[in-house]
Amino acid sequence: MAELLLEIFSEEIPARMQAGAALSLHKLVTDGLTKNGLTFDAAKSFVTPRRLVLVVEGLPLAGPDVREERRGPRVGAPEQAMAGFLASTGLTLEQLEKRDTGKGEFWFANIEKKGRATALVIKETVETAMAEFPWPKSMRWGANAVRWVRPIQSILCLFEGSVVPVSFGPISAGDSTEGHRFLAPARFSVKDFADYAARLANAKVMLDPFERRHDILRQAEAAVAKEGLTLKVDDGLLAEVTGLVEWPTILVGTIDSKFMGVPAEVLITSMRAHQKYFSALKVDGSLAPRFLVTSNMVTADGGVQVVAGNQRVLRARLSDAAFFWDTDRKARLDARLPKLAERLFYAKLGTMADKVARMVELARHLTAFVADAHANDAARAALLAKADLSTEMVGEFPELQGIMGRYYALHDGEKPDIADAIAAHYSPQGPSDGVPTAPLSVCVALADKIDSLVGFFGIDEKPTGSKDPFALRRAALGIIRLVVENGLRLPLFQLFQFAHAQYAPGQLNGEAKMVANDLLDFFADRLKVHLKEKGVRHDLVNAVFSLGDEDDLVRLLARVQALSDFLASDDGSNLLVAYRRAANIVRIEEKKDGVSYAGSADAKALKQPEETALAAALAEVRQAAALALKAEDFSTAMAALARLRRPVDAFFESVTVNADEPALRVNRLKLLAEIGAALGEVADFSKVEG
Repeated sequence: MAELLLEIFSEEIPARMQAGAALSLHKLVTDGLTKNGLTFDAAKSFVTPRRLVLVVEGLPLAGPDVREERRGPRVGAPEQAMAGFLASTGLTLEQLEKRDTGKGEFWFANIEKKGRATALVIKETVETAMAEFPWPKSMRWGANAVRWVRPIQSILCLFEGSVVPVSFGPISAGDSTEGHRFLAPARFSVKDFADYAARLANAKVMLDPFERRHDILRQAEAAVAKEGLTLKVDDGLLAEVTGLVEWPTILVGTIDSKFMGVPAEVLITSMRAHQKYFSALKVDGSLAPRFLVTSNMVTADGGVQVVAGNQRVLRARLSDAAFFWDTDRKARLDARLPKLAERLFYAKLGTMADKVARMVELARHLTAFVADAHANDAARAALLAKADLSTEMVGEFPELQGIMGRYYALHDGEKPDIADAIAAHYSPQGPSDGVPTAPLSVCVALADKIDSLVGFFGIDEKPTGSKDPFALRRAALGIIRLVVENGLRLPLFQLFQFAHAQYAPGQLNGEAKMVANDLLDFFADRLKVHLKEKGVRHDLVNAVFSLGDEDDLVRLLARVQALSDFLASDDGSNLLVAYRRAANIVRIEEKKDGVSYAGSADAKALKQPEETALAAALAEVRQAAALALKAEDFSTAMAALARLRRPVDAFFESVTVNADEPALRVNRLKLLAEIGAALGEVADFSKVEG
C-alpha cells in the first residue's frame, strides 16, 4: 500500500473560497480513484492561502484485475455477426465458450483485464479534477488556455515517493514546494506527507486550517487577557483571517481616544469590514480602545512597526466614520424621509416611501393585538424605521441600518422605545438572532415582514425550490418566532388581508383572500420546519392545520402540543388505531353503497349494550370536548377523547357492524362515523402518521 501526496501551489486563494475548494479537491480526486476501482484507507485535504493539499493513504500499486463475461451471438449465427463479436472482445473463436441458456446455445467470452498502474490513474484523475474544478470565479493567466482561481506556481504530486507526471497548462508536477512567502521562501523537495508537513512547519507554514484557527483564537484571547479585557467573539471574522495567513501572529494596537465617542457598532464594523481587526471588550461589555490584527509576519522588533502602520491606517478609516457620524447628526432623521421616495423598494411594489406608509398603517393596526403598544408611538417608529437608509453612515456600512437609526433618533429626542424599535425591526434575521420583546419593536418588526410577504406573494414572486431571492422564508420564520415567543394572539388571515388593502388598487395581482390563503399554506410549511428543529412531528401540525380556519399560531401550537401528549399515551395511541379501523370501515361501505353515513345514529335503534354504551360515551365526550375547545383547554379536550377508548374497544369486540338487517347496519355505520366526527372536532386524525 502506498501514499499519494498532491499540492497545488498558487497565488493567494480568496479566503471565502478556501474551505469549499478543499472539499472539492477531496471529492473530485477520491471519486475518480474509486471510479477506477482503487480503494484506499484514508484521505484528508488541507488548505492555506497559497496551497490546496490532498493526502490519500493505503492505495494499491495497481488496480484490481477485472474478469468480464460477455454473451455473444447464437451458435450458428451469420459469420459477419461472429466477426464483429470477436473483434469487440479481442478473442479468437477457440477462446469462446459454448453454453446452453435454455433458450438455445450461445457463445460466451470471458475477458480478463489486468489492473492499470495506480500512478497512471492518478495522473488522469488529477488532471481531470483540475480541468473540471468548480471555482465560483476563475481566471486565465498569461497566454494559457486553462483556468484556475489564481495563477498556479507549481504542482507537487508524489505516489510512493515518486513524481507522478501531472500537467496542467504550462505547469508540470515535481517533488518540491515553497514555504512562507516572506519568512522561508526557498524551495525544498519532500519525500512523503510526513516529510512535507514537518518541512512546511519549519518553513513557517501551518498547514491545517483548524490548527491555524485555534492558534489565532488562543493568541487573541491571551493577548486581551493580559490587559484585563475579553475578546469580542466573531466566528465569521475568525474564519476569514484563518484564510489570510499561513503563520499567524496576533498583535495588539490602540484606538485613538478621540474616536471613542463614535458608537461602538460603527468602530467595530469599520475595523472588521475594512481591516479585519478583532475588537476587545471591557469587563462591563463596552468597547475597549484596543484592536487585534492578525499578522502573517514575525518581525525582529516584536511587531512594533506593524502595529504602528496599522494604527495609522485605522486612524484614516475611523476619521471617515467619525465624519459620517458628525455629518449625519446635523439633519434630523425625519428630515430624511422625502429621500425614501427616491429609493426603490421593488419595481412592482413601489418606493421605500411607499413601503414605510404601509408599515405605518400596519404597525398602528397591530397595536390592538400587542399589549402596552400605543398606536401613535408604533406609527412614529414605523415612519422612521427606514429613514437611516439615506444617511452617510448606512451608505458606507449597510449592515448598520436600524442600529444607526436608533442612535440618530435618540439624538433627535425621540422616545427611547421608538428608537429601540427602529433598531430592532429587522430582527430576527436568523435562527440565532434574538427576538424583539418590547411592544413597539414587535409591532414594527411584524409590520415590516408582513408587508413584504403580502406584497411579493401578491405579485406572485414566491420562493421556488431552493431559490428565495427576497428572503421570504426567513421573513415568515421571523413572524412565527415573534408571535410564538411573545405569545401573541394574532389573526394572521385577517392581518394579511389588511396588509393587502394598504397597496394601491390593482397593484397586486391576487385578490386579498387568495393571497392570505396562499400565505397561510406557506406559513404551515415554515411552521413545520420551525417545529421540526424542536422535535415536533410535522404530521401533527398537518392534523391541526387541516381543521381549517386556524390562523392563531399560539392556539395552533397549544393544540399540537396537546395532540402530541395525547398520542404519546396508551389511551391516545389505542384510540388512534380504533379511529382508523372505524374510518376505514365507513369509507369502504360508503364507497360500496354510494351514500354518506355522516349524521347521528338513531338511539332507539341501538340493540346491544356495547353500542348503547358507545353512543352515550360519544354524546358525553363531544359535549365535554366542545366546552374545553371553547375555553382553549386542549389538554382537557384530549382527555375527554381518551374516555372513548374502552367503549370503542368493547364495540369492536362484540358488535357486528355489517349486520344482516339493513336498518341496523346503517345505524351502526352512522355510529362509527360519529367516532370520526368526535375526534375531528379536535384534530384531523387522518393526517396522523405512524
